[in-house]
Amino acid sequence: MTPRGGIRNRLREVRATGMPSANIGVCVPGSVTVMPNTADENLPEVARVAADLIRFDTSNYGEGKANGEREAAEYVGEYLTSLGLTPEFYEPIPRRTNVMARVPGRNPDKPALVLHGHLDVVPAIAEAWSVDPFAGIIKDGVLWGRGAVDMKNMNAMILTSIAELLRAGEQPERDIIVVMFADEEAGGSEGSQLVVTHRPEWFAGATEANSEVGGYSIMVDDRRAYLLQVGEKALLWIRLRATGPAGHGSRLQPNNAVTRLAEAVVALGRTEWPIALTDTTRELLEGLSALAETDSTDPDEIAGHTGAAEGFIRSTLRTTTNPTVLAAGYKHNVIPDTAEALIDVRVIPGTEDVALADIQGIVGDDITIEIVHQDIGLEVPFAGELVQAMVGALGAHDPGVPVIPYLMGGGTDNKALSRLGIAGYGFAPLRLPADLDFTGMFHGVDERVPVDALVFGQKVLTDLLRTY
Repeated sequence: MTPRGGIRNRLREVRATGMPSANIGVCVPGSVTVMPNTADENLPEVARVAADLIRFDTSNYGEGKANGEREAAEYVGEYLTSLGLTPEFYEPIPRRTNVMARVPGRNPDKPALVLHGHLDVVPAIAEAWSVDPFAGIIKDGVLWGRGAVDMKNMNAMILTSIAELLRAGEQPERDIIVVMFADEEAGGSEGSQLVVTHRPEWFAGATEANSEVGGYSIMVDDRRAYLLQVGEKALLWIRLRATGPAGHGSRLQPNNAVTRLAEAVVALGRTEWPIALTDTTRELLEGLSALAETDSTDPDEIAGHTGAAEGFIRSTLRTTTNPTVLAAGYKHNVIPDTAEALIDVRVIPGTEDVALADIQGIVGDDITIEIVHQDIGLEVPFAGELVQAMVGALGAHDPGVPVIPYLMGGGTDNKALSRLGIAGYGFAPLRLPADLDFTGMFHGVDERVPVDALVFGQKVLTDLLRTY
């Protein structure tokens, strides 16, 4: 184990030279040692920081089971301290650590902008990956690992964009509130939700926020476009429960709880939900239609022009109900009296009650539905000074490529910040190769991002902070 001072030493080097040595281990008490690869020394800083963050295993299993973000948050805190900032930490639950620092802007009369990320990741089954998911491996110009897409890549872009400005003696145009949250992958109940409740002063003066899952490029037929996230679907995590008589596995039992649950899961999982458009998705389809030069009015057919992103785009046009976990029984020859399934439900904002009623009708009245976690949907206009600045920053680095709004199928910590009246966007700019299935790697296997895309994103984000 490398002593705690390893982080400080590494970051002193970064501050002084912009280049950490390749043989310094980074760890804190109770963590695994984080050893940069020898090849890291020749990489852009944004890639080195992203790789370092990936090497902290911050897996979040949900329902209160998680490795915790403490060591990763301390790494972020040390990085911010090395830039002359004063980070604050909030750990409402042991090891669920949130960190914040305010960067003074040139114009204190302008509302502050929140730049936020989350430090937790979903678990990774190492045997399914072609690399160690927590080694932060960089090969052939690509960074591999859990969090390379969701969202330690953006965290690194945020940190290094701030660093570029401050090391050059510059300031952002307005105050920037940098926050890294815990627990986003479990809905933020042990992270952003508690921060907003108990540390609202962190966000004093802020009216807008920016985070993940927007600003990346997709291909529309053979033309590149960028998606800017201006909304996200509402979240309903539910548990289905079936009950029946327990008994010996050899007996005839037509009321088997597992069978009844399985029938409900299949019915719900195979339901084809109708398209329900919003202002954002209508504008999305208009933009895609123009790029594809199609006269079709079928939303699914229009989405079909987006190649690898098709599934991601189609999920934003309708409710989705995906079974994710099954649990029942304890022995091969015992019929259990209870069987349960977890369903990830994402609905168009404002349709939650209707969706729940429809789900009950699909699974049947004999199946109990329990809401495990629920959160609101969001939608803000694809307009205004911040949107114009984002579009302009992308245009400066990739001229002539259109930017289209979209409603994300998942969710972010913007949901929690909305309780403070803060409007949330997703702008983590990445110019991606045409053949990379980027959206398919969210929570997937062999998550990875090209280093060139990180460098592009860091430059775009830095310019945004300089001008907005």
